[in-house]
Amino acid sequence: MSSRAVAALLDKIEALGVECHSLMVVRRGHVVAEGWWAPYSAERPHLLYSVTKSFTSVAVGLAIADGLLSLDDRVVDVLPDHVPPGISAQGRRLTVHHLLSMTTGHRVDSLAEAWQREPDDLVKGFLSVPFPDFDKTLHGYDNPTTFVLARMVERVTGRGLPEFLDERLFHPMGIEHAEWDRVANGAAFGFHGLHLTTEALAAFGEVLLRDGGWGDRQLVPRTYVNLATRKHTATRPIEGGPADGDYLRGYGYQFWMSRHGFHADGSFGQLCVVVPSHDLVIAVTGAHTQAQALLDAIWECLLPGVDDTGSTRDDEVLAERLRGLSLVMVPGAAGRSVTARLDGTAEDAPLPDGTTVIVDPADGGWRLTLGELTVNIGHGTWRESAPLGRPIVAAGAWQGDMFVADLYVITTPHRVRLTVDSATGKAVATWNITPLTGPGMLRQLRSPLMTRPDVA
Repeated sequence: MSSRAVAALLDKIEALGVECHSLMVVRRGHVVAEGWWAPYSAERPHLLYSVTKSFTSVAVGLAIADGLLSLDDRVVDVLPDHVPPGISAQGRRLTVHHLLSMTTGHRVDSLAEAWQREPDDLVKGFLSVPFPDFDKTLHGYDNPTTFVLARMVERVTGRGLPEFLDERLFHPMGIEHAEWDRVANGAAFGFHGLHLTTEALAAFGEVLLRDGGWGDRQLVPRTYVNLATRKHTATRPIEGGPADGDYLRGYGYQFWMSRHGFHADGSFGQLCVVVPSHDLVIAVTGAHTQAQALLDAIWECLLPGVDDTGSTRDDEVLAERLRGLSLVMVPGAAGRSVTARLDGTAEDAPLPDGTTVIVDPADGGWRLTLGELTVNIGHGTWRESAPLGRPIVAAGAWQGDMFVADLYVITTPHRVRLTVDSATGKAVATWNITPLTGPGMLRQLRSPLMTRPDVA
C-alpha cells in the first residue's frame, strides 16, 4: 500500500472538512497505517452507533450455527410473550430473514412510533406498527428490527447479547472490554450503543474478510458471513442523496453493500469497510454527516495505491504526519475567573436553562462547575475528568471577554462547545452533533448509558 495514497486520503479528508477521530488501514492482515486525531487515542473505545447492528447480525449467525435459530423462525414463535393483542397477519409472518434484511414492510424507521405505542416493550410496540409494504420485499431502514433480533438471540441462547458475543467473538479475538449502552430495563440496544477501540473494529473487519476466521479458529461460520455480506434487497434513494452512491448498492443482513465490497455503517462517521478484492479493511471513527463523501475519498485515494510499495521516505513522512494528527484546540489566553448563567432555552441544549456556570483558574487551566458537575479544562493542553463515570477531555481559552471551551465526551463522537460572556454573565452550550439518545449531557456522561428516546 502506497504511503502517498494514505496521505492523499488524509488530504481529501482535510479538504472536505470531515472530522475524523481515527483511521486504520489493514492490507493482507497487516496494519499499514493508523492514526488518531488528538484528543482521541488508540486505547479509547468509541461509540459506533449502527455499526453495532453488524455485530448483532453475527450473534444471529452464531445462534443459527448452534441450531437454536433459523432464518425462517417467526418472531411470534420465539417471543410469544411480546405479541400484542390483535397483531396483524403481516406481523405474524415476520421471520429472522425479514428482520436481518430490513424487509419488514415499514416505509420509514418505526422506532419512535413503536416506543410511543409500548414505552416498556419495544418488541411489542414494533409488532403493533402496521406493515403496509410487507409483501413487496422492499428495504426500509428500521432500527427496531435489530432490537428484536437481539432479544431473539437472548431468548434462544439464554445469554445476554453482550455476554454471548464476549464468549463467542470478542474474547477469542483478544478484545477484553466491549461496552454496551442499554435501554431502561438493562437490555443492550443491539441496534446501536456498542463502544470499541478502532483496533477492535478493524479486527472485526478482518474476521469478515477471512470468512469468519481468526488465526487458526473459525469464530463465525463461513456460510453465514458469506450470506450476511451479500445483497438481499435493493435499497431506495435517499432524498437529496447522490444518484449513484454506495448506499444504493443494496443491503445484506445488517451490512451495506458498497461499490467495492461491503461495509458496516454508523451515524456520524463510524465505518468498517471490507474490500475482499483488494484484501483490504478500513476502520474509521469520527463526527460528521458526510459518510458518502468519505467512501468516495477511500475509493479515489486508497484503491489506486494498492500494490504500490512507494518509498521509505514516503513511509517516514506519513508516519510523522499520523503521529501529529489533532483536532484544533481553542486558541487564546489563560487566567481569569467568571460566573454566569446558562441560556438553555434552545431545543437541543445540553444543560438546563439557568444552570450556574463557574470558571476558576486551576493547575494551568481551569476548573469548570456546571451546576453540580465539575470538569477540568486545559489551556494549550487536554485535561481529563470523569465526574459521572465516562471521561470528558477538555481544553479552552479566553478570547477577549469570552471564555471558550470544548468538552469532548471522548468515548463518543460528541462534544459540547461552551462560551461564557464575562460582560453579560451569559453562557451558551451547544453540541457539535446532538446525540441520537437525546441532548441531555448528564445522561451521556454515565456508564453504561441507560435510556430510551423520550416519548410523549
